[in-house]
Amino acid sequence: MKKVVLITGASKGIGSAIAKRFATGEYIVVINYNKSEAPALSLSNEIIATGGTAMCCKADVSNATDVKNMISEIINKFSTVDILINNAGISYEGLLSDTSDEIWNNIIATNLTGVFNCTKAVLPYMINQKKGKIINISSIWGICGASCEVAYSASKSGVIGFSKALAKEVGPSGVNVNCIAPGIIDTDMNNNLTEQDKKDFVEELPISRIGNAKDIADTAFFLCSESADYITGQVLAVDGGYSI
Repeated sequence: MKKVVLITGASKGIGSAIAKRFATGEYIVVINYNKSEAPALSLSNEIIATGGTAMCCKADVSNATDVKNMISEIINKFSTVDILINNAGISYEGLLSDTSDEIWNNIIATNLTGVFNCTKAVLPYMINQKKGKIINISSIWGICGASCEVAYSASKSGVIGFSKALAKEVGPSGVNVNCIAPGIIDTDMNNNLTEQDKKDFVEELPISRIGNAKDIADTAFFLCSESADYITGQVLAVDGGYSI
């Protein structure tokens, strides 16, 4: 029987790459999106066209009611959620003094509260079946912080603490919780970087290249496999060695 994997923020970037990676295995891929309906539908059609199984679910992960409705829709159709990948996130670059209350609240709501909402909604089903995998996408800036990205760094650091604590809490129930901390990845979120910015960053990396979404997707796929059944509460920095 195919396992059900829910990927939040899966319409593009890292989320899309993760969806495509799981589509190549024995998984039913649930593509969550909020505003990017067209890319989400296109991705779902692409997966189905290549022989996979996929469906789209619209939900704002920062909204608990939206999330509960999404999970109910998935359960009604597939009976369970075996894997949750909390990928949805937003960023903001600017001085803390220029960070409005609205910006701060939106980032925390999406990046951290969204993880809480989705995890809380799926956990009862995982605990009931005594197995499940949860992968939370943090950031290298959640480990070491980024100047002019205080709100983003704080939210992603919170995801790391959330993951470690939850791993201890639900491990006895057969649920693994791990965290991936990507470095600079070539996605739309980093379109603000100039070519010189990228060049300067690459010079700091032992592996001399910017990361790509497939690097993160492959890591998530491994952590959700049986080969990673004895791994929980870990933060895996996929950053080309930046954090060494």
